Amino acid sequence: MDRFLGAADSALRTLFARPQASRPCPVVPADTTSLSPAERRHAGALMRVNHVGEVCAQALYTAQAAATRDPQLREQLEQAAREETDHLAWTRARLDELGDRPSLLNPLWYAGAFGLGLLAGRLGDRASLGFVVETETQVESHLQSHLERLPAGDHASRAIVAQMKDDEAAHAASARQAGAIELPAPVKALMRAAGKVMTTTAHYI
Repeated sequence: MDRFLGAADSALRTLFARPQASRPCPVVPADTTSLSPAERRHAGALMRVNHVGEVCAQALYTAQAAATRDPQLREQLEQAAREETDHLAWTRARLDELGDRPSLLNPLWYAGAFGLGLLAGRLGDRASLGFVVETETQVESHLQSHLERLPAGDHASRAIVAQMKDDEAAHAASARQAGAIELPAPVKALMRAAGKVMTTTAHYI
């Protein structure tokens, strides 16, 4: 019951509350962001996609933490979720600064990611950790592509994305050290396909 209530609280806070970061938002000292209207729209769409990714991260880690029976692993997953909350707060604040909005489908993204996280957790801790590794590896690659696509003058967004990329790599490394197994190639391909659908849709909606 405690885990169920905790999962429900996490969902409500992620979807309906203003996230609070525990770390200051990354900045590039002395670099001022100056964007044209078209660049602001483009950056806003990319940061909306990144915000959706953080909504999904909250769902995944919450579900996986609820599914495991290992207290140490649960704490590791909950710590990763807390760090992802920083990303959630940073991307939401940046959307506001760009005059853009979060995805209208966030409840759907959260529900789908929670279901995947719960399924991964039910397959056992090592498989669940393997899911973390593959998810974070794909997210890291996705964030690198955004660093290449964001307007060169959008120093604010680029600083956020760069820090997020470093954090995702650290989460993947921690999961490997904790005993993650390598997921089968077809599973990885399905995850990439699902991620492509999400990022393409969230770019616009």
